[in-house]
Amino acid sequence: MIAFILLWLSGACLRLTVLAIPPVVPLLHADLHLSETGIGWLSSLPPLMFAIAAVPGAILIARFGIVPALVVGLLLNAVGSAARAAFPDATYLYASSIVMAAGVSIMQPSLPPLVRAWFPARVGFATAVYTNGLLVGETLVVALTIPLVLPLVNNSWRLNFIVWSVPVLLTALLVVACASRLGGANKSTVAAGRLWWPDWRRPLIWRLGLILGSVNAMYFVSNAFLPDFVIAAGRPDLVGPSLIAINLCQLPASFLMLGVAGRLVKRPWAYRTTGAIALVSVIGMMTMKGAWIVMWAGVLGFVTAITLILALALPSVLGAPEDVHRTSAGMFTISYSVAMLLSVFGGWLWDFTHTPIAGFLPVALCGIVIIVLASTVRHAERPAV
Repeated sequence: MIAFILLWLSGACLRLTVLAIPPVVPLLHADLHLSETGIGWLSSLPPLMFAIAAVPGAILIARFGIVPALVVGLLLNAVGSAARAAFPDATYLYASSIVMAAGVSIMQPSLPPLVRAWFPARVGFATAVYTNGLLVGETLVVALTIPLVLPLVNNSWRLNFIVWSVPVLLTALLVVACASRLGGANKSTVAAGRLWWPDWRRPLIWRLGLILGSVNAMYFVSNAFLPDFVIAAGRPDLVGPSLIAINLCQLPASFLMLGVAGRLVKRPWAYRTTGAIALVSVIGMMTMKGAWIVMWAGVLGFVTAITLILALALPSVLGAPEDVHRTSAGMFTISYSVAMLLSVFGGWLWDFTHTPIAGFLPVALCGIVIIVLASTVRHAERPAV
């Protein structure tokens, strides 16, 4: 139970600080005078660092162990997020966001090998547990920031960032205090062997990276541009509901996957189905009005959550125990590079065409990519080490 709790809390901390940005986008526009391209860059910094620092995260795991790497990631996450409140302009906001995202990027390749080490016979379920924490964290920060946190901090986006840093710091302290009590602590804190560099020649890493990258891009781009999209549509009152919908509707999906993730993780039809529904959802958001935007945002959140859980389990299911951390690092590097590029591209399309719908074209493309690559999960080879 302690291991499940630590996994769940660590999963929640993957997104608490990252998703503290979308609800305060209007405040950032007003205070820092950011353009849509600027918001696109700000939203792209986390996936950029998730890509750049994933392999260094694998180095930390190989040299010092899984749990120490996780703690380092949690501390960088908390410190970088809080630092966003301390500086006066957008340049420093970008810089501190890079530190925060570097912490998250170290955490991410730590969790799949931790799942494999603590729960080798229940990889799908354990992955669903920490992904459930991730999704609950996303939902809490989006659902509580506008109605609760901002009023408590006098509508200060700076203090909002500090508030959401506190749970991350507390989780780091809890991991340090509790990890040594676990029966499998010795196994989980020492990486098997010294291998850390992903084998970029393996097609599997690229296919998994593109699948996960498509899921991440759909989520990050939608969260970044939904507030301004509904405002441009003349419905500023839908900013909160649409963000809550895309995040809240991930929760039932994550609870559903607690029971079925293990059976679906290598079934291509599951990926084809979620990719197709995601594509339909994006089209619905862009072409329908009013409450329909909120409804389709919720559907998009539901199906992307399912695909996310399945994709995150693949390295642990397909890889040897000593290879999971570097396979995960390679997958995260590719996936977040894709998400970063598509986020910036979406912002550029919006500014260039002056058409809000153009910003969501990359999201539609991602649904097609998932459908096309779905068959690879069945025939993926086990890695040679």
